[in-house]
Amino acid sequence: MRLNLLLASVAAVATTVSSAQAQNVAAAPQQSQPVEVEIDQGVLRPLQIAIVPFSGDHGADISSVISGNLKRSGFFEPLNPAGFIETGLTLANAPNFPQWTQIGAQAVLYGAVTPRADNRVDVGFRLYDPYRQCQLVSYQFTATAEQWRRIAHKISDVIYQRMTGEAGFFDSRVIFVSEEGTQLNRINRLTIADQDGFNPVYLTQGDEVIMSPRFSASQPDEITYVALGKDYSRIYLYNLTTGRRESLGQFDGQVLAPRFSNDGNKIAFSIIRGGNTDIYVMDLRSRQLSRLTSDPGIDTSPSFSPDGSQIVFNSDRSGTARLYVMRADGSGQRPISRGGGVYTAPSWSPTGDLIAFTKQSGGRFSTGVMNSDGSGERILSSSYFEEGPNWAPNGRYVMFARQTRGGDTRLWTVDLSGRVVAQAGYNGRGTDPAWSPLLDAPPSNLGFGQGPDSCPA
Repeated sequence: MRLNLLLASVAAVATTVSSAQAQNVAAAPQQSQPVEVEIDQGVLRPLQIAIVPFSGDHGADISSVISGNLKRSGFFEPLNPAGFIETGLTLANAPNFPQWTQIGAQAVLYGAVTPRADNRVDVGFRLYDPYRQCQLVSYQFTATAEQWRRIAHKISDVIYQRMTGEAGFFDSRVIFVSEEGTQLNRINRLTIADQDGFNPVYLTQGDEVIMSPRFSASQPDEITYVALGKDYSRIYLYNLTTGRRESLGQFDGQVLAPRFSNDGNKIAFSIIRGGNTDIYVMDLRSRQLSRLTSDPGIDTSPSFSPDGSQIVFNSDRSGTARLYVMRADGSGQRPISRGGGVYTAPSWSPTGDLIAFTKQSGGRFSTGVMNSDGSGERILSSSYFEEGPNWAPNGRYVMFARQTRGGDTRLWTVDLSGRVVAQAGYNGRGTDPAWSPLLDAPPSNLGFGQGPDSCPA
């Protein structure tokens, strides 16, 4: 997967490395063409970005959130504001470019929060390339003052999109199962938070065991999950806006691992009946249930391809849990995982080209990806215990649960290169993470044709 970093001056350069050795390459001199970086086969030097604290109410807070978002992506290295030479930047003027190149800033971001008469605020910003001395993007969002954190995430997405050519992922949420208490008295609750871990909200009260929450790709306010009680297992649909919870009905057996189709019209899941576990699909409009597998093995964890034509799942029908793919009607079932070890929890990328999975081998658990045909398997992260990978909306990052030996289970993220591995923003114990789609469609044609000082495409 390639990224176009649209800083054509002293842009970060990736080097191609062998398996044994990697070298850093000095920043390139001024160029007129974009630099193409293939991070999957190289070492990326993060882009040095100067994020000037925004003026106005919550301006410094907005800048801090943007800085944290961009740094966690792995593509940016925010500079320490204490080293800034120029001060007093306003939206009415351009930066003094030599004062920013002097400190090595490859991009300069600044903005302002301006109150409106209707009690809302305008949050405007500009992003400049100080080496080419041109504007990369300018934009303005309008919202209530209480929505400042959301606006910071949206600005982060604009910058990420402008600089990488890919959609951002910051204006999104994560749903997961939070855990409290001891092993003998453990309470788990369905929890939702911003992607950086802030604003956590409990959606259940801890009187049920919650498993496998997932978002609808077409409706970010719709989720599904399994709830286990003393004498029942149920699949629920939950609307985050209205708080309405609806059961899919009673099934003759325990239900597992529900997943939406990308159009939101179907849910695939497993039912344990008579000692056998098979995959079913329910049409949410008609409530018609169709059985897709009938093998004596355990077939579970279905995940639709983005176009809805295929389903990946794991099965132990061959004696060891492997990944299989079938058509959406259950036909054409075939194995795709080719390595040794136990494969579970497949998750199809929103871009359609990759499948993430959990692999157990050699006494360790790993998070990996493979091409949709099973080729090109790569391990991104490995530790004492990992499980449940799920994709960021742009398909470049994977979130999963990791447990250290003798420690608690936490949420972690890793990028497709495997070089950016970090604990997610939520500080508590958590499992079964799922990433929402972007909450809004991103702006288009960012930074192009925005005035005489705009950088060329």
